[in-house]
Amino acid sequence: MNENLISVIGSGTMGNGIAHVFATCPNVEKVILVDLSVQILKNAKEIIKKNLDRQVKKEIISQVKSEESLAKIVFTTDVEEVKESGLVIEAVKEDEMIKKNIFKKLDSIVSKDTIMATNTSSISIDKIAINLKKSQNVIGMHFMNPVPVMKLVEIIKGSQTNNLIVEKTLDYVSSLNKIAVECNDSPGFVSNRILMPMINEAAFTLMEGVASAESIDQIMKLGMGHPMGPLKLADLIGIDVCVSIMNVLFDGFKQEKYRVCPLLDKMMKENKLGIKTKKGFYKY
Repeated sequence: MNENLISVIGSGTMGNGIAHVFATCPNVEKVILVDLSVQILKNAKEIIKKNLDRQVKKEIISQVKSEESLAKIVFTTDVEEVKESGLVIEAVKEDEMIKKNIFKKLDSIVSKDTIMATNTSSISIDKIAINLKKSQNVIGMHFMNPVPVMKLVEIIKGSQTNNLIVEKTLDYVSSLNKIAVECNDSPGFVSNRILMPMINEAAFTLMEGVASAESIDQIMKLGMGHPMGPLKLADLIGIDVCVSIMNVLFDGFKQEKYRVCPLLDKMMKENKLGIKTKKGFYKY
């Protein structure tokens, strides 16, 4: 096992962002980014390069640092390549069965000391770790979007998670110049247990004709000091992701306050998922 070898499974918005920040970390020798197809990985590489170029333009990093960081990343469709990693972070879609299958595979190939982290935004760490031989190595490592910009990493300890794994995970976060905040395993953890009902309520407020999307967002920005209104934020996160997290909360707590707003369900059916489909509460 090489503690300076980091692997990320899933090269979407969160996965490519996580690979990006680890590649810029001086302690990291190599980052392995895994996904299902060469084309998906090609798209991820272009996005990472664009985001590194943006950091160069803002004088956050140098051109040399940008090139060195991109060169550290290995893009592959072969999950076996992660087996010597000190840390593997799963960052695929918010689907419990897909995540479980990935962790089952990881459990069979990585070292007994490898940290197996999930970037899940709501699914129970214990559910993901169940029946694994290395369940004590499973931890939640929830990065915020956009990963290169946001400082917080929500660290979620499962009931089986070893304290040494927690400490090592905190060290990794510190090496990224980000801030780790710990919490215990519970549906939605802290961030989305509080955030998603707010977005859901904003959708109800719009659906019931209380105010326009623009007005709702302006009131929350100007009155509550939020950098972005809840509906604009929902478009950034993805309406499908918001619905998925609300369903996890509802299934976990069985309380009506977590039931998905019908407007969000309607937007899902109409493929109005936000920025990713260029239409949501706003057009892009």
